[in-house]
Amino acid sequence: MSRRYLFTSESVTEGHPDKICDQISDTILDALLAQDPKSRVAAEVVVNTGLVLITGEITSKAQVNYVDIARKKIADIGYTDADNGFSANSCAVLVALDEQSPDIAQGVTTAQETREEASDDQLDAIGAGDQGLMFGFACNETPELMPLPISLSHRISRRLAAVRKTGQLPYLRPDGKTQVTVIYEDGKPVGIDTILVSTQHTATIGDITEQDAVQAKIKEDLWNTVVLPVFADMEIQPDEETRFLVNPTGKFVIGGPQGDSGLTGRKIIVDTYGGYSRHGGGAFSGKDPTKVDRSAAYACRYAAKNIVAAGLAEKCEVQLSYAIGVARPVSIMVETFGTGKVDDDVLLELVKQHFELRPAGIIQKFSLCHLPGERGGRFFQDVAAYGHFGRTDLDLPWERTDKAALLKEAVSQPLSASV
Repeated sequence: MSRRYLFTSESVTEGHPDKICDQISDTILDALLAQDPKSRVAAEVVVNTGLVLITGEITSKAQVNYVDIARKKIADIGYTDADNGFSANSCAVLVALDEQSPDIAQGVTTAQETREEASDDQLDAIGAGDQGLMFGFACNETPELMPLPISLSHRISRRLAAVRKTGQLPYLRPDGKTQVTVIYEDGKPVGIDTILVSTQHTATIGDITEQDAVQAKIKEDLWNTVVLPVFADMEIQPDEETRFLVNPTGKFVIGGPQGDSGLTGRKIIVDTYGGYSRHGGGAFSGKDPTKVDRSAAYACRYAAKNIVAAGLAEKCEVQLSYAIGVARPVSIMVETFGTGKVDDDVLLELVKQHFELRPAGIIQKFSLCHLPGERGGRFFQDVAAYGHFGRTDLDLPWERTDKAALLKEAVSQPLSASV
């Protein structure tokens, strides 16, 4: 029996208060790793009207100016005018940092496998920085193998920031949110039900001062300069039945940290798959790669994406779990939701055989502690807004499909030879 349903995902712009915090946290991480690849970082940031608080636990030989890092990132996002309620130059920046707990450090620096002399493999040397569970997901709904709702939401958010920064829509301000509701039939996207954009703006636009007229101007401009360009290369298009909502309260002048406080790690669904896949609960930003909340989530995505890219499933979810201080995962699970071309147990064995899932191995595979020099020390901060997965604008190592051919060849061989 045919089933028709709606699924919605949201994104936020880089000027959203929570995303300001994520970006400052990851810019701090980039700066520390650039000087000391062995830095242990758990940087948390809070923002509110006129205030930035940097807290958490950091152990590093690096010498960085946390206040300067925060101010530069805030300015880069676009908060440069104190009249807008928050500014890089006028906000107070407080720093309250401790070192990593020695109880945690001993298990991360020397994993249980090494402490108990159960292994002399160098990749067993680093233990997981915490217990927990992580999920990675991929599906064939988009070229980047991401769910369509979150892919479209991120595209609209990035475009919203772009037309602000280039001056195409000079009345826009940094804070904003987007949301897309996709129509599905039998698990396949077939149309766009609703597009929602809430964007901070000036109180007037040129000589337009009446509130309804301002909102009408914003709605027209966003449709023509943001939405239509996003859908220009898409097979699925909005139509006359698609609802387009803009600033549904009637205006969005007060925004950013003046309108709402922000905190690192509060946008974990935006950072991942928009709710389309399960989530283990751990945030990414501000955490060095020994924290498996981050690095193992990247490894899960890498495995799931390569399985889908190999044509072995239309949808794939990979779960890992870890114990603090232990290098090897406690559990591994592969689920293809009935779309697998081979049994899920076969795919599980392929993941175990062909993907490195220990923290040291993940760090080595993705070069997570040695930032690419050609990007000027920017790495983690670039994924702290607009999602960590499916980023066609960035060359992210966990987004590569370099194992797809290997997996496809492996399942073509007799099972006794391939798993």
